[in-house]
Amino acid sequence: MRYRNPIIPGFHPDPSICRVGDDFYLVTSTFEYFPGVPIFHSRDLVNWKQIGHCLTRDSQLPLANAWSSGGIFAPTIRFHDGRFYMVTTNVSGGGNFYVWTEDPAGEWSEPIWIDETGIDPSLLFEGGRVYFVSTSSREHPGKSGAFQVEIDLTTGKRIGPSHHLWTGTGGQYPEGPHVFRKDGWYYLLMAEGGTEFGHMVTIARSRERNGPYEPCPFNPILTHRSLDMPLQALGHSDLVQDTHGNWWLVFLACRHAGYPKMHHIGRETCLAPVDWTEDGWPVVNGGKPVALEIETDRISVEQAPDTAVRDDFDAPTLGFDWNFRRNPNPNAWSLTERPGSLSLHCIAATLRDLASPAFVGRRQEHLNCSASTTLDFVPASPTDEAGLTVVMNDTHHTDVAVTQRDGQRVVILRRNLGTLAAEPIVAPLPEGPVILSVRAEPEWYHFSAQASDGAVIDLGRAETRHLSTELARGFTGVYLGMYATGNGTDSTGIAHFDRFEYTPGTPADK
Repeated sequence: MRYRNPIIPGFHPDPSICRVGDDFYLVTSTFEYFPGVPIFHSRDLVNWKQIGHCLTRDSQLPLANAWSSGGIFAPTIRFHDGRFYMVTTNVSGGGNFYVWTEDPAGEWSEPIWIDETGIDPSLLFEGGRVYFVSTSSREHPGKSGAFQVEIDLTTGKRIGPSHHLWTGTGGQYPEGPHVFRKDGWYYLLMAEGGTEFGHMVTIARSRERNGPYEPCPFNPILTHRSLDMPLQALGHSDLVQDTHGNWWLVFLACRHAGYPKMHHIGRETCLAPVDWTEDGWPVVNGGKPVALEIETDRISVEQAPDTAVRDDFDAPTLGFDWNFRRNPNPNAWSLTERPGSLSLHCIAATLRDLASPAFVGRRQEHLNCSASTTLDFVPASPTDEAGLTVVMNDTHHTDVAVTQRDGQRVVILRRNLGTLAAEPIVAPLPEGPVILSVRAEPEWYHFSAQASDGAVIDLGRAETRHLSTELARGFTGVYLGMYATGNGTDSTGIAHFDRFEYTPGTPADK
């Protein structure tokens, strides 16, 4: 059977996975977005359904001071003694912590903060004890690599000394450490090289939990550095064994567009089979590069095709696809103010501010796709605007908005590139609802508006590379979203979005 990579497309980086019986659970990073840490469920490893988020309350996820690509770094999910544990780092709001639950689709606990430094934490449960693994320790200043310390699972306090396990093979930024047991060995899985073109997966092992660890003789066990492949920056991985005894690696990768290679929809979650040599070392995908499609007899089910998604905002809560930038302002949005619409208020905060704007968005998951929304909005003041945005971060986004210019209602296209902002298109707009649309290709976004009289206004196009990680920087990916703002002034203006539709490209051209 053949399956496609990525298995979870769009901005879903730093995957971690665990199996409980016949069920697999997977989590990924979310940085400044709220709710935090989506959790996915699968029975077959190739068809995944999001069942919730681990961090759904402000008390679990304080993001008020989260800069773009701050907030929640790489999480790890583990199951122990009837409970799921998700451990992660809020780099802009408290440090390392974990939450737990007995129902991964339900509510998770309040954070238990861990008295240790580092990022990309992981947990190892063994013999009634729990060990915390991360990328640094206050006891070993100046050292890099993987560190391990026993903790009290109730309080998060350290028990005993911290141990430096392994520095890695010499690649920059050794990170994402996971320690696990297999056949009498402790294996330490790690990522090196930075989450860029030099990214790679390395591994070492020891008979003792605290080392010393010997590196695999054919490290890295996975990388695409210097290879001309559709998937690039492969790294930050986790291992899992299925019910048939097969081993798999989940890892992040990017799909690039254009030349020089640049990526804008984020780091995505991919999957590859793993075998073990006679002397106990893992071999990923038979030692071959990982393609967009993999043929394997380990998968016996069809991978479901991608389908269009439409939200008419007639449910009592937002679906799992939707996110806010930082903790949502309860006065900025509503699903009940006008039933069947998402209402966004023209508050003072803008998309460029280190604040919580009136914004609701979803990930762009395909290089070829389209999105549209129906907007009913009459600006209450000259500073009011509302519309559709393609956003990478605070300083890099392209907006299609309804606003006022010289007392007239208009639709505009605005490009925000760092400290630069330009409005190449300003077009008159008649009264009534307007449909705002974006069509994405690997290297271009095409924008348009359809007025209430049926006339279509071509708003031009913008390069995807201007929203790429290589230019905009950071660790996230593009969101397609709805927003409203008073541009520095809290206004009485209210934008009503009656629907939002996202349509992926065909499997052949994604």
